[in-house]
Amino acid sequence: MKAVNFLFFIILLVIGQAIALFLYALNKPLGFLAIIGAFFVALLISIAIKIVDQWERIIILRLGKLSAIKDPGVRLVIPVIERAIFVDTRILTLDIPKQQVITKDNVPVSINGVVYFRVVQPAEAITKVQNFTFAMSQYAQATLRDVIGGMTLDQLLAEREKIGKEIEDLVEKASESWGLEVSNIKIQDIDMPEELKKMMSRQASAEREKRATITKAEGDKEAAVNLSAAAATMAQSPGAMQLRTLQTIDGLGPTASNTVVIALPLELMEAVEAYTKAKKAS
Repeated sequence: MKAVNFLFFIILLVIGQAIALFLYALNKPLGFLAIIGAFFVALLISIAIKIVDQWERIIILRLGKLSAIKDPGVRLVIPVIERAIFVDTRILTLDIPKQQVITKDNVPVSINGVVYFRVVQPAEAITKVQNFTFAMSQYAQATLRDVIGGMTLDQLLAEREKIGKEIEDLVEKASESWGLEVSNIKIQDIDMPEELKKMMSRQASAEREKRATITKAEGDKEAAVNLSAAAATMAQSPGAMQLRTLQTIDGLGPTASNTVVIALPLELMEAVEAYTKAKKAS
């Protein structure tokens, strides 16, 4: 017996016994029957009192037939004749156990998920399905296998949100007739064989190396184009080469350990040598 029912039982019992003792003082046989009757009346009334929480509804079955749906508050249920079934209307969380599924490209994967749903029609959830929580779990598992089985591994890894939405739509259509509303279905873990993980890791590494090589080649190409343009500019301007040489020497800095070798044009050397010979001959 719950604490509230027990409290009602004590209060009713005390009131009933007080009345019974008063009757006992007037008529002992009648008072004795009143004492026994007060006990059973207090017990029946306390059992009949039901406290319905804000997030609950109770289904009343009278002699096995659906009689009423009671809202939150203090409710009376006639013992023996009526039976109360409490239904939680909050969002419920249901785990989809991990199971092995074969994808469309014949890759075995282990996958699990979670379902968020709530009861919107308590009478239908109780009368149309034996155990709506178990039914939701089994249907979600079957739908998960069907959807994953029609997709490749690449689609499974890249479109998890889309897969969850597709499973949600299918489950919601079936559970709507059970008085349930699916809020969301999420794919949690996708586990693959270790060998396949290693292959995918090598593939990803090769893809990164490919992108790095392409990027380096594009950079080399742009550098070659720029050098070609610079060479053409220097060829058109005779002083450009000397200016570039001076800039290079200036960039070496004043460090004593640096050794600078300046290459002079061959024509200049020949001109100096010819001038020296002509001067000696004269």
